[in-house]
Amino acid sequence: MSTSLRFAHAVRTLSESARLQGLEVPIFRTPPGRGDAVRTIRRNRRGCTIAVRVAERPWTAVLADLVDGIVLVNGLDGAAAIRCRTSLWTALEREAALAA
Repeated sequence: MSTSLRFAHAVRTLSESARLQGLEVPIFRTPPGRGDAVRTIRRNRRGCTIAVRVAERPWTAVLADLVDGIVLVNGLDGAAAIRCRTSLWTALEREAALAA
């Protein structure tokens, strides 16, 4: 599977999980506009956009940026952030198991 398809699939999985938790789902894209950044977050009146660099990075780092982006956009911290991250990672693991 190409990197672009993996990214799109991960974004769909995480977006669905976030919606089920009642969370705001940002727009995801790749790569960031800033050449030196691995992740950027832009906020505007329509919502947030999270851009993540995929090239030349470990896939787990990309996934971690997507998960943390959802947590940040929703302003979660403490126990709420832990619950959210756990749920998002579980969704990713479930999808990986189904794909195997």
